[in-house]
Amino acid sequence: MTPLTAVVPDVAPDTLPIPQTVADLGVRRALLEDLTLKTIYVTAPPSLVDLAATMCVSYAVVDELFRRLRNDRLAEVTGMIGNAPQFTLTSEGRARGLELLSLNQYVGPAPVSVDSYVKMVRQQTVRDIPVHPGDVRRAFNDLVLEDKTLNKLGAALNSGASIFLHGPTGTGKTAIATTIPRVFSDDYVWIPYALQADGQIITVYDPNLHKKVDGVDLEESDPRWVACRRPTVVVGGELAIEMLDLQINPISKFYSAPVQMKANNGVLVIDDFGRQRLRPEELLNRWIVPLDRGIDFLTLAGGRKIEIPFELFVVFATNLDPSTLADAAFLRRIQTKIKVGTVSRLRFHEIFRRVCANAKVDYDAAVVDALIETIQNKYREPLRACHPRDMVNQICWSARYENRDPRLDWPSLVTAVDAYFVPEPGDDDDE
Repeated sequence: MTPLTAVVPDVAPDTLPIPQTVADLGVRRALLEDLTLKTIYVTAPPSLVDLAATMCVSYAVVDELFRRLRNDRLAEVTGMIGNAPQFTLTSEGRARGLELLSLNQYVGPAPVSVDSYVKMVRQQTVRDIPVHPGDVRRAFNDLVLEDKTLNKLGAALNSGASIFLHGPTGTGKTAIATTIPRVFSDDYVWIPYALQADGQIITVYDPNLHKKVDGVDLEESDPRWVACRRPTVVVGGELAIEMLDLQINPISKFYSAPVQMKANNGVLVIDDFGRQRLRPEELLNRWIVPLDRGIDFLTLAGGRKIEIPFELFVVFATNLDPSTLADAAFLRRIQTKIKVGTVSRLRFHEIFRRVCANAKVDYDAAVVDALIETIQNKYREPLRACHPRDMVNQICWSARYENRDPRLDWPSLVTAVDAYFVPEPGDDDDE
């Protein structure tokens, strides 16, 4: 196995060679033969071409696997259409297929080896990509941030270390965290559909999290790998300790990768840190080695552990006091702490102007000035980056209800404010 601490000087390739033999796949032959049998049993592909497409392997590979099934009398050819053989499973093959499905119901793309996965993740590391001011400004162009905040983010991305965003609620911490991958928007990474470890299948590619890249010539690359944008995975209060390890489905009996593995070569955002189902101390104990050494340990059934790379930016975002969430050892491992505070009047106006432009609502600076006075004086609230978006949303919802075009005028804003803010105790809003 490739040592996880080894330095891999190569960059991730633009294309991946297509394996032409079973040996080239780097996976146990017996596992591939079993997968072929299960795939035929479940999908009943009309030809070997369709079987190859389902398993994401070349025709030469699937032909080699099918010949073995024929030799073992598990499958037989029933006819030919052109040069394509038509086939079916024998009674012995169907019985064997059903037996295999009772052990593991995985059917789909052939897995890659752990060695291949480790090497690819190391090659695609997000830690060694140089980031410059122009890259950061381009990525965060949609957000109205102070230069000092942008500079801190740029330095943090060059460090390759984790980031701690803290500050009051509604100041844009989550928006900042999820925008970080845009810095690498011209980049893409290879993510496997699944990998094989100790004879077990672990699914990695998640269509709900990983975004495929258009324009990449996949016909020239190993189809077991998917070209995707660097992933962004966001978890919040639902995060539990079980989500940080391999999860096996008791019915299908194969594993799915934990959230940090799905975020490899990208960004994992721990939103509302400190409000999870697991205590911050538990997370520290679980990730003390990964954060330090870039290595994670995952546990298979039976207790056997496998090592995988921990090659990602972890962004912790919280509106709680960092000193109350973790001890000094944990905070030391998160070397960049960025406070995201409330906004000035000037920034508030600029955010409001952009939100109005996106919503196709005419911007009125005088109305926004009146809103600022109301927020600060009546509700005794600081100006937050979320207020413009939330106010315009309220205005648009009311306009839709009343079947009219939305307008940024004072009556509309009064309605929005009354629906959004909680009045001070003793205020009589009906008068």
